Amino acid sequence: MESRKGQSVYVQNESKTMKALPLSERPYEKAEAYGAESLSDAELLAIILRSGTKNCSARDLAEEILLTGEPPGLRGLLHRALPDYREIHGIGTVKAIQLACIGELSRRIWKESVFLEAPCFTHPQEIAGYYMEELRHKEQENMKLLILNQKNRLVKELDISKGTVNAALITPRELFIEALRFRGVSIILLHNHPSGDAEPSSADRLLTERIGKAGALIGIPLLDHIIIGDNSYVSFREQGILDP
Repeated sequence: MESRKGQSVYVQNESKTMKALPLSERPYEKAEAYGAESLSDAELLAIILRSGTKNCSARDLAEEILLTGEPPGLRGLLHRALPDYREIHGIGTVKAIQLACIGELSRRIWKESVFLEAPCFTHPQEIAGYYMEELRHKEQENMKLLILNQKNRLVKELDISKGTVNAALITPRELFIEALRFRGVSIILLHNHPSGDAEPSSADRLLTERIGKAGALIGIPLLDHIIIGDNSYVSFREQGILDP
């Protein structure tokens, strides 16, 4: 009885492994025979994970990750951080880091695919498009300082605030010291609204007014302040909130 019982447990566990699947359903073999494009989202993720747990194959684990994401599917990989992945049974530190890197790589690939060289930021739509995939999934407000040269090409991108944008904590002095350090001719402020609504807040307006006035005095104008929502944006320049 005990041996049969042990054998049944072994068979049950073995059925959860990739080797128990038909050759046509194994992600590695399927990719080799038909190309990576033939794989489902879960199969692609399973290849990166490489292994599952004692009772869960890499593909089953990948499916669980995708199904429990917020939102579900591949977009969920852009929202989760290391602590979120560690809460999933079967995901340790190494796999959590791998998954976080997938999201970061996706964001960087998107940005590089938009521009092959240093982007030229002439129109708000271009700027919003360049940063949309990076920022619209963030669960905290992130503010960036974009430093441009005389041709409106990006010289340097700096993260200057994370969390609620507080006008009192972001001083013009610090921003323009950085702009001068990188020999910037003009600057642009950019941040996201995690709510998805890109409408400027009173704090956004106050900060923009302060930075705009300081830039006019120093000779490094604030060209725009752009707020990223969920597939939407608001440009202070386009809205006429920022004086020309």
